Amino acid sequence: MAKQERLDTPGRRRNEWLPRMRMEDDAFGSFAESFARWMGTANFLLWMSILIIIWVVMNVVLPKDVAPDPFPFLFLTLALSLQASYAAPLILLAQNRQEARDRVSLEHDREVAAQSRADMDFLAREIASLRMRMNDVATRDFIRSELRDLLDELGREPEEPKTRAS
Repeated sequence: MAKQERLDTPGRRRNEWLPRMRMEDDAFGSFAESFARWMGTANFLLWMSILIIIWVVMNVVLPKDVAPDPFPFLFLTLALSLQASYAAPLILLAQNRQEARDRVSLEHDREVAAQSRADMDFLAREIASLRMRMNDVATRDFIRSELRDLLDELGREPEEPKTRAS
């Protein structure tokens, strides 16, 4: 008697014909960025130009039965179209990832700027309070004038105390 599977309990995974690929979540994105970065180099453009020139020269100079592309550049057009059809989404994916990184960086910069602004406001208030307190502190010139006045008083003859007339 075969055991009947129940739908309300988890069971074993069913065997799959194709093996399941396991990749990191960010693996394809980093591949897209490296691919887009490589396609944007002068080295890529140089080698791509050399390849196209060789392909064109071979198809123009060699006889039709030996040329790699018997129809006038049909295979070259197909190859370049395939390259463009794969390159465009990869470049867009790389740009989206860069935009997300830029957004996070911008948010971090805003937080840092807000904290810096708060710190500067605090320091400005502290400096203002110190300046207000410094108005109550005796300055060097004030102390010197007070000392001169005391020296002048000490240099004079003592005055006799006034007595009350009764």
